[in-house]
Amino acid sequence: MAHILELRNVSRSYGGNKVVDGVSLEIEQGTLFSLLGPSGCGKTTTLRMVAGFDQPESGEIILAGKPIAHLRPYERNVSTVFQNYALFPHLSVRDNIEFGLRRKRASDIDKRVREMLELVQLTGKEQRLPAQLSGGERQRVALARSLVLAPDVLLLDEPLSALDPILRKQVRTELQALQRRVGITFLMVTHDQEEALVLSDQIAVMNGGRIEQVGTPQGIYMTPRTRFVAGFLGAVNWIDGIGVRPEAVRMARSNPRTGSRSRPATIETLRFLGNCVHIESRLANGEKVVCETAFDHEPFTPGEPVHVWWNVSDELRFQQ
Repeated sequence: MAHILELRNVSRSYGGNKVVDGVSLEIEQGTLFSLLGPSGCGKTTTLRMVAGFDQPESGEIILAGKPIAHLRPYERNVSTVFQNYALFPHLSVRDNIEFGLRRKRASDIDKRVREMLELVQLTGKEQRLPAQLSGGERQRVALARSLVLAPDVLLLDEPLSALDPILRKQVRTELQALQRRVGITFLMVTHDQEEALVLSDQIAVMNGGRIEQVGTPQGIYMTPRTRFVAGFLGAVNWIDGIGVRPEAVRMARSNPRTGSRSRPATIETLRFLGNCVHIESRLANGEKVVCETAFDHEPFTPGEPVHVWWNVSDELRFQQ
């Protein structure tokens, strides 16, 4: 599959602080690619450099095989969906969607807008103002306004952060389905690990302005290269320096079978979470171990002595 977007050793500093430090990425055509990391890691600055709102101090940005770092934002065939959607409050849904097309003096505006309204399931709401829409509908308008321009890459800056948790899960499913239908490459910035794992074909985990790891959601989660990646992608128990995820830990009243590692522990708390039970225990050396397991009709009780155990194959091993 061809690379639609490449970043080659791109860097950017502010006030002597290197916010993006030698970032290199290859993003394939038609994929949903996420830049994932904590606040201040450089992911939004990276997105802004692709959009043209910031300029790299060094390195190259290649779009569809051509360098674009010298181009103004409107000269690049990319489009951006901002965190707050940036809709024109005085314009209707239709007018918001067709705004960019009219500026470009595009042909077949009515046909393209009609097709886009159908794609984002807003047919019949063309004349409503943004204030008359739900949060999910406003997001769909922002997506339609960008997608109608047929960009090589659609840039999304924390696109779901303005939504409440329940709506957020619904809309992310719609977002993924929309990306599959249109086949346009999406480059999304997010700090939400679950969001990145659920939506992405590929993830780049950023930390301190650098890329720590690039790979599929499953590959990064199961085989993180660094302790930072392991901890940022999900909860990790650190037992004698070994990383084991809570879902890989088991508890038993007797010493478990051979071929596994185990430690004696004492149960402290149990929390029923619906789909699993969250059990916290304490080892003799004071380390806390968390286990997530299926509901047991004969559950453990706080204060009960147990053995925590895990398979060697579930241990997280790091290249760094």
